[in-house]
Amino acid sequence: MSAMLLPILGLFIGVLGLLWGADRFVAGSAGAARNFGISPLIIGLTVVSIGTSAPEILVSVNAALNHAAELAVGNALGSNMANIGLVLGVTVLIAPTPVQKHLLTQEGVVLLFITAVAGLCLYDGYLGRSESLILLSLIFPLIFITVKYKKTHISPEELATGEEIPDITMGAASLWFIVGLAVLLASAEVTVWSAKTIAQAMGISELIIGLTVVAIGTSLPELAASVVSALRGHHDIAIGNVFGSNLFNLMLVMTTAGIISPMTLTSEVFSRDFISLAAMTVLLVAMVALALYKASRNGSAAVLSRHLGAVLLSGYVVYYVLLWPAIVGA
Repeated sequence: MSAMLLPILGLFIGVLGLLWGADRFVAGSAGAARNFGISPLIIGLTVVSIGTSAPEILVSVNAALNHAAELAVGNALGSNMANIGLVLGVTVLIAPTPVQKHLLTQEGVVLLFITAVAGLCLYDGYLGRSESLILLSLIFPLIFITVKYKKTHISPEELATGEEIPDITMGAASLWFIVGLAVLLASAEVTVWSAKTIAQAMGISELIIGLTVVAIGTSLPELAASVVSALRGHHDIAIGNVFGSNLFNLMLVMTTAGIISPMTLTSEVFSRDFISLAAMTVLLVAMVALALYKASRNGSAAVLSRHLGAVLLSGYVVYYVLLWPAIVGA
């Protein structure tokens, strides 16, 4: 047990460092962009959105460089399931969440499409450079279309969030950017080393560690941001964080690992983990569609109610039941 103490402590410190480093990195990047005259809306849709996935991205890069690419794929898939089942499930349980039609007709359609493309990349049990590059390249038109649309269809919640971007001097922004990035890099190194060490000591695959401990740890920023946004009444931001983070995890985090270190994956990655993620994603979009349908029939506002939050959280628990044999049978 004493031999496990250091890696467990390292994993705890590493995840905390990832969260703090990401916060400072985003603050510095957003502050610098604002000093360059970029509008708060554009910064919020690009710098801030991508920056909140910085922990997953840095862990993915470090894992791939350290020949632990399955940990990176597990982190991407596990984070997405945590975002839907844990983050959104808990958020909706705390505060029933109104939903808008665009979540179904725009964000929902895009998320289903990208999830399907990711499934094609994983279907044959091999994640290579070519498919990773193709999936990564889709992020550029997606950001362009999103920014162009939001310029004329910005919600009050999104506008308020954009205005919260810190107005700091270029010197302070540069300092926080450098410090945040340095802490992120160091924390990613510590996190990956700790996760690999724990996996080897317990006889558990790096994939399982990535799907569980690392995925939940790196999803904490989304959990905190979504809960706070929901409590403040910024419901569009709360649920939008989940849609946006899941897109970036598939298009940036998973593909980064595939580009750096093409890998052969176990059959469970597709048959158990991806299928579970696809089911959770379809369930989320179906819930939004059901809420909108009921609202149109009753002439009321569309809302994800607390019992739907309980369903999402229960779905996440069921996934851990599926994972349990792989954990105890190691």
